[in-house]
Amino acid sequence: MTDPQSEKPTRIIGPYGEPITVDDLPPPDTKRWVIRRKAVVVAAVRGGLITLDEACRRYSLSVEEFLSWQRAIDKHGLPGLRTTRIQLYRDVDDEQAENVQSGARRLFSAQPNA
Repeated sequence: MTDPQSEKPTRIIGPYGEPITVDDLPPPDTKRWVIRRKAVVVAAVRGGLITLDEACRRYSLSVEEFLSWQRAIDKHGLPGLRTTRIQLYRDVDDEQAENVQSGARRLFSAQPNA
């Protein structure tokens, strides 16, 4: 007897609200990773259609690359998957981090020594 929770779904809802199956995934030899293809692969893994290991093997991705797609979606939505936008988002993140650090330095330097 098989455990129903261990069975993979045959169809999930994709990133654009459409049903997707394994047959709808990008071909294994995909070289040009546009937003839609990345988003579909991330949705397939999140929805349990394929595992992270299967996705990485199928598309010759490193776990880090796949996780970067996932983080980009979580942080910036689907536009975060644009390769031309990655540097912009990194620059914004770096600037925000610097602002937090400089604010903390000002706060702690303003406090009198006890």
